[in-house]
Amino acid sequence: MTHEENYLAWVKDAHAMEKQAESMLEKQAARLEHYPDLKARIVQHIEETRQQQALVQSVIDRYDTSHSVLKDTVGKLAAFGQAMGGMLADDEVVKGAISSYAFENFEIANYTSLIAAAELVGDTEGARIFAQIREQEVAMADWALNHLPDVTEQFLTRSAAPGVEAKK
Repeated sequence: MTHEENYLAWVKDAHAMEKQAESMLEKQAARLEHYPDLKARIVQHIEETRQQQALVQSVIDRYDTSHSVLKDTVGKLAAFGQAMGGMLADDEVVKGAISSYAFENFEIANYTSLIAAAELVGDTEGARIFAQIREQEVAMADWALNHLPDVTEQFLTRSAAPGVEAKK
């Protein structure tokens, strides 16, 4: 494969990744009842994620190719599986917060690689877009890490209180 073919394949992967992120975040936000700060930040990031999808799609469109419907569908199924698995855990909110932090770092790594690939193939607009998206992902990862102790403490406090729902 040429540099450009690899680059475009990775851009399509990024689109599928953002579809997966949107699905995962929507399911997480819909289930949160007792963690308003976490829910508000997730809802904000859902909007960022939708904007990121449009930006990634703009890169795909400039190369006159289509995103992978199959990859988008597989990504959504993976997000659904992850959300369903979390629903079964008694400590769903803590596991979800940890998973969110890990996924944000996965996205950061992907966009870091895409920036390098965009620069190599001479796509300065793509590199700018991916750097912009990466900044949002770094901000979300930082927020998730900084608030993980609060979520954990809130969960433990709620879990120790008789008759109080802590899970979500």
